[in-house]
Amino acid sequence: MDHEKPVQEVLAKMTDGGVDRSVECTGNINAMISAFECVHDGWGVAILVGVPHKDATFKTHPMNLLNERTLKGSFFGNYKPRSDLPSVVEKYMNKELELEKFITHQVPFSEINKAFDYMLKGESL
Repeated sequence: MDHEKPVQEVLAKMTDGGVDRSVECTGNINAMISAFECVHDGWGVAILVGVPHKDATFKTHPMNLLNERTLKGSFFGNYKPRSDLPSVVEKYMNKELELEKFITHQVPFSEINKAFDYMLKGESL
């Protein structure tokens, strides 16, 4: 692929105007912008899942919004702790869910900001 051409332009040419849906999971701000800019005018939907760096700025031309593209976010997969958590606990208690393999760090509550730093740097789950 020609690396001088933005990905969204390549996809627009390949798909005759843009993709119907895109999902961004990395948290990389440039990937987020590309995911939004590669959707089709009029009906394209970009869903941002990744968590960007706290100082990141999402910049795109206003026409991308005026052309009826849709930008959505999905923080924690729209998980609802109050209603969804009891079933997760039950699965864990029945040994149907192995949470231990998802633990990358153990941080005391008094150092909670350190845990958020790990997450924002992409060094933990």
